[in-house]
Amino acid sequence: MKPLIDGYRRFRAGAWPNYRELYQRLAAGGQSPKTMIIACADSRVDPQMIFDAGPGELFVARNVANLVPPFERDAAYHGTSAAVEFAVRVLEVRDLVVMGHGLCGGVRALLEGTPPTGSDFVSHWVDMARPARDRAVATGETGEELQRACEHECVKLSLSNLLSFPWITERVNAGKLQLHGCWFAVASGRLMLLDESGQFAPPAEGDD
Repeated sequence: MKPLIDGYRRFRAGAWPNYRELYQRLAAGGQSPKTMIIACADSRVDPQMIFDAGPGELFVARNVANLVPPFERDAAYHGTSAAVEFAVRVLEVRDLVVMGHGLCGGVRALLEGTPPTGSDFVSHWVDMARPARDRAVATGETGEELQRACEHECVKLSLSNLLSFPWITERVNAGKLQLHGCWFAVASGRLMLLDESGQFAPPAEGDD
């Protein structure tokens, strides 16, 4: 805990004075972010840092391999789906972004198998992305290229699964919500956006 407490003290001494009024407004008026980001739980991939966002700007859900399960109504616990519902139906975000990343351990587990120490939950969780794995393998790529292809396909699968939520499809069709995909390269710090052709490319100048 010591590194965390040390970081908190730096925050109180440095950032807090600059953000005091903003936090007080957020406390009094509640949050109203316009964007939700579904990202991986990987410690190297922090959406708030990558997008240089301040408090209250992003509603973020993180899990292993940035996966969104298909819409289901049952008695199971659906943490990611609950976060999506809150963002879309309660906060009424305008943009929903699925962000994959390079060197993803969850994708590696999907491709190579989960280690025994991750067999209780990780194995079943990433198993939902088998269609993404199959599409990546079908490209004929190997090694790092196969890993990257599968990371890209997992983003596409999550976007497809989001459209299985009826209230997401309704809002997309009404022009009230936009879905986006992107991929972050940890080693280079580069962001790639999923375009209409299904390819990942750097943001164009003037993209907003």
